[in-house]
Amino acid sequence: MSFSHLVWRRYGVMVSIALISYVAAAQTEPPESSSMPPASPTCENVPHSDHPHTRITNGRMNAVLFLPDQNNGYYRAARFDWSGIMACASLNGHTFFGEWFHHYDPMANDAVTGPSEEFREPLGYDDAKPGDAFVKVGVGVLKRIDDQPYQIGTPFPILDHGKWTVKVRKDSITFRQQLHSPLGYAYIYEKVVSLDKNANILHLTHSLKNIGSKPVDTTVYSHDFFMLDNKTTGPGMQLHFPFVPVLSKPYPDSVRLEGSTIVWLSQMQPHKYPGGPVTGFSDKVSDFDFTFEDTDIGIGVEETSDSPLASVFFWTIPTTVCPEGFVGIHVLPGQTQTWRVNYRFFTK
Repeated sequence: MSFSHLVWRRYGVMVSIALISYVAAAQTEPPESSSMPPASPTCENVPHSDHPHTRITNGRMNAVLFLPDQNNGYYRAARFDWSGIMACASLNGHTFFGEWFHHYDPMANDAVTGPSEEFREPLGYDDAKPGDAFVKVGVGVLKRIDDQPYQIGTPFPILDHGKWTVKVRKDSITFRQQLHSPLGYAYIYEKVVSLDKNANILHLTHSLKNIGSKPVDTTVYSHDFFMLDNKTTGPGMQLHFPFVPVLSKPYPDSVRLEGSTIVWLSQMQPHKYPGGPVTGFSDKVSDFDFTFEDTDIGIGVEETSDSPLASVFFWTIPTTVCPEGFVGIHVLPGQTQTWRVNYRFFTK
């Protein structure tokens, strides 16, 4: 089977797990009457800063990132990549990420912030029996606990975290995970989170080297978790695509599609949130270009990549907006795949 066929087959799987995504998110969804705490304009005060973390800056932008730590880390669950979890990013007194949920638990699978990434499809899960091991890139070797299909919200035990190393500079941080497993899957995964020296841009530069005997086939995406000054999602906010986005179900009354832009008309009603798998894009790299902005405040962020879209998913609740662009990962033994995601921040 060709890789392109594999990607489209997995896109079909994504459609089937869309409901699972909403159920998992509901565990941390804020009550209708709740409001988020004020944003920290310079990222000086972030929730749960007692966990290992570091700060980077380019003189204009500031960012705070949590560090991988299996004993004391901010995030210790089995879904998301442990590297690059960003508590805050600020520019000119405005913030773009934050803690979008109200009930924090380091073992909750979705207790992450900022441009958190997930390698969606695990390695070796379908071949494993209950009690056997499988691999999740960016997490480690996990244990299958039942005969159910893989679900992102399942609290799989982590058998081996691999070896994490971190190098911090003034304007960048390099995360590196080396993992070996008894299944033939082994890799060296590196992510560099850096602030551009000449522009208000955050770069996520990735490298995945296959040092095992089996190919690594999966997809990866950033959940984004955009939060513009912690403002409730509603009127004044817009999400722009370079193509006309086609959702898998009709848009609710709270939003309207104007050309290639989703415009919020009112605050969203409970259980009537726009979202789901998105089609309408091509295989051109230029289609990986999402811009989310608040036209009332005059701030926003544009996300681009050097890789084409394998699939797209859109997810939003009153506290966050997440256009999720997936990149196909196919690395044969001995080979390395690289890719980059960029976030350009802007204010008035």
